[in-house]
Amino acid sequence: MKLTGLRVIDLSVFLPGPYLTKALADHGAEVIKVEVPETGDPGRQIGLSDGPSTVFFRNLNRGKKSVVLNLKDGDDRERLLTLCDSADVFVEAFRPGVVKRLGVDYETLRARNPGIVYCSVSAFGQDGPYRDRPAHDLAVQALGGSLSMTLGEDDQPAIPAVPIADIVAGLQALSGVLMALLRRQTTGRGDYLDLSMHESLVAALPNILGPTLAENRQPVAKHERTTGGSAFYRIYPTRDGRQIVLGGQETKFVRTLLGALDRPELAALCERGPGAHQQPVIEFLRETFLRRTRAEWDAWLADLDICYGIVKTLPEALSDPQLTARGMIVKDNLGRRHLGSPIRFREEPARIDLHEPRLGAHNAELFGTGTGDPSHGRES
Repeated sequence: MKLTGLRVIDLSVFLPGPYLTKALADHGAEVIKVEVPETGDPGRQIGLSDGPSTVFFRNLNRGKKSVVLNLKDGDDRERLLTLCDSADVFVEAFRPGVVKRLGVDYETLRARNPGIVYCSVSAFGQDGPYRDRPAHDLAVQALGGSLSMTLGEDDQPAIPAVPIADIVAGLQALSGVLMALLRRQTTGRGDYLDLSMHESLVAALPNILGPTLAENRQPVAKHERTTGGSAFYRIYPTRDGRQIVLGGQETKFVRTLLGALDRPELAALCERGPGAHQQPVIEFLRETFLRRTRAEWDAWLADLDICYGIVKTLPEALSDPQLTARGMIVKDNLGRRHLGSPIRFREEPARIDLHEPRLGAHNAELFGTGTGDPSHGRES
C-alpha cells in the first residue's frame, strides 16, 4: 500500500485529527494512538455502541494501535519521545502551548528527529487573538460565516448535519502532511504544519463569497445560486411527504426538464441567473412535484438527462446500490457495518483493518510488559 512503512504518532482526539490519521492507516501507515489513562479518546464514549466500541470511535480509529501514556509522568514522556525518534508523522490537537508544557513540542522532537512531520490541528491556529479560545465545529462554523448561509425555511441559521469544519480541517491536514512527506524525500527534513479549523472552513467557501469579496456585503441566501436563488438547485416536496432535489443549473438541464413539463418558456427566467426573478419557476416546480410521489418522480426523471436526486434517509443512503456496487459499506466479522475508504488507487488500494484498538492494547508490544495502563477499555 502507498504508506506502508510510515509510522504516525497520533495524540489527537474527537474528529479532525483522527479523521486524518484514519486515512493514513487505511493506506498502510502504522498509526500509534496515544491515549490518556482510564478514559482514552472521548470518542470511545460518544454515541451508540454496536459491539466492542462506539460507532463514532471505530469509524475514526480502526486499524490503529493504542497505547496509554500519562505525559505528565517523566517515564511515560520519555517513552513517547523514544517512539517519536522512529516516527515520520506526529499529530496533536491540544490547545496552543500545551505540547510545550508537556515537553513534546516540535522543537523538542525535531532536535531528536529532523525528518519528522509535525501537524498541530487546533480551532484557530497557533497565534492570533483567538489562539487560546476553545471551540468545536459548530462554533467555528458560526465564526467562519458559513452558518449565516445555512438557513431554514424561517431564514434563521440551522445546525448543519455534517461537521464541515472538522472534516475539511482533517482533509487539509492530510494534504499538508502528504506535501511535507513528499518534500522530505528531497530535503531529508520534516516540517511543522499549523492547521486551523477556522481557516480551513473559510477556505471551503469560494462558492458563496462572491458578494462579500466583490462588494463587501452579506449574500442574500435565498437569492444566491447554491443557497436558494435557483429553481434548479432546490429541494421540492412530493405528494407522499418526501422530497426530491434538483441539483444542476446548466441551461441544457433547465431546458430539458421544462420542455418535458411543457413549460419551455420558463427557461428564460433561469438563464438570467439566480435571484428573485426565478420565483415563478420555483412555484411551478413546487406545484408540479406535489402531484406525484417521490418514487414516481424518480422513475420519470431517470429517463431525462438532468441532475436530480431523491432525498434519502441515512438507512436508505447506506443501502444505495451505487455504494454497494463500489464496496463503500463493508462488514467485519461481527457483522458491523463500516465506512470504506473513498481514496481509491488502482495499483495499491486501501486494505482496511476493521478492528479498533482496546484502550492501551499495544503498550506491551511497544514498551514491554508492565508499562502504561492498558486495563481500561473495550476489547477489539
